[in-house]
Amino acid sequence: MKVIYDKETDTLSIILRPGTVAQSDEVRDGLILDYDKAGKLLSIELLDASEQVKRPHAVEFALAGADD
Repeated sequence: MKVIYDKETDTLSIILRPGTVAQSDEVRDGLILDYDKAGKLLSIELLDASEQVKRPHAVEFALAGADD
């Protein structure tokens, strides 16, 4: 998985798996889901990210159930 924030376009992308996008669905304004030809989710794109995410340039990673 890869998370990319493009400051120039103010876009936050979460790439879940490699593949070629066959279909994109904008499920609500500025939230785009990309699928491959088998219908598997490849990535999530958030447009105008700085308006929707507190700090789009910072990523916090945590595993559920992991000891601190």
